[in-house]
Amino acid sequence: MDIQHLVDRLEEMLNTGRHVPFTAQTVVDEQHALELIDQMRISIPEEIEKAKRILRERDRVIAQANEEAARIRELAREKSETLIQRDSITQAAQARATSIIEQSRQEADSIRRDADQYVMDVLSDLEDALNRTLMVVRNGIAHVQTETSARKPSSKPEPAPTEIETPSTLDTSGEPMPIERIHSRRE
Repeated sequence: MDIQHLVDRLEEMLNTGRHVPFTAQTVVDEQHALELIDQMRISIPEEIEKAKRILRERDRVIAQANEEAARIRELAREKSETLIQRDSITQAAQARATSIIEQSRQEADSIRRDADQYVMDVLSDLEDALNRTLMVVRNGIAHVQTETSARKPSSKPEPAPTEIETPSTLDTSGEPMPIERIHSRRE
């Protein structure tokens, strides 16, 4: 039986008992009061045991909550370490990618500069070859004009033939020679 219920019954017995006039005493049924006290003696250890069980259950729940909190803290710590490592790996990968991109830009710039220099060398060699060819053509035109004017009847004496430069593509016999390949300065 619940101890609170027994205390309520004892209080009710005292309130319903006969009061002795001009005193603070009350007459109660002794047998009934002793029965209530016996029930209280039986009920109190049960209530104490119930309270102990509740305390043990509370301690068990608190221990479980502490274990769960420790487990959650450990998981959070591991997750944060994983995220930090992943973040550092990501940062390292980004740094590496930036380095590779910069190196590629530098190599591309170097290749462009080398290609531009090669083109300039080839064009310079071509310009030199064209200038030599132009000079041969001009000398040829001048020679033909000289010979043509020498064949015209005139009252002036014929001038002596002049020496003209032989084009590099003709040998002294007038036969064509193979044209040499123009080499760049880089080869």
